[in-house]
Amino acid sequence: MNRLPWDITASNTGADDGQVAAAADTQVVRRLIVILLLTAAALDLTRCGLVMTASRPSAPTAGLVAAGLAAAALTVRTARGCRVGQRWAGWAALLIGAASAPQAAASGFGSPYTIPDTATAAVGLLLAITILATAGRIGRRDATPQFPVCWTGKPRGVPPGSTP
Repeated sequence: MNRLPWDITASNTGADDGQVAAAADTQVVRRLIVILLLTAAALDLTRCGLVMTASRPSAPTAGLVAAGLAAAALTVRTARGCRVGQRWAGWAALLIGAASAPQAAASGFGSPYTIPDTATAAVGLLLAITILATAGRIGRRDATPQFPVCWTGKPRGVPPGSTP
């Protein structure tokens, strides 16, 4: 199966309102993830442009530009896979989001890179949080967060007023 586990389509003729709403929620989350990925790619390209304008030796500059272009290309490819619902794209987006903050911190938030590095760290965290927060909930009717048993004394999924 190549689709994301939370992927539901409402194209079936027997789709009820819950499935249609879940499909709409899935589309919104996918769009948000794609936007965050494309923003991360744009920040990688911005950092490449800043590296090229700074006066540095040509060998390290070429390496940094190549790494930035490769990261941007991978991020755009992941955004494309996420847009169509590929399973690998969700995992890749999570890894990109998780790696963005340490990668931005590795450059030390130096003078010309302060804004792109801070933005990269923020976008990476938002991306990882978005994926983790929605991975198991999108497309499920029982996705409403519930209190643990220890707080209510009732098992999860038991409607209020009923006994287990």
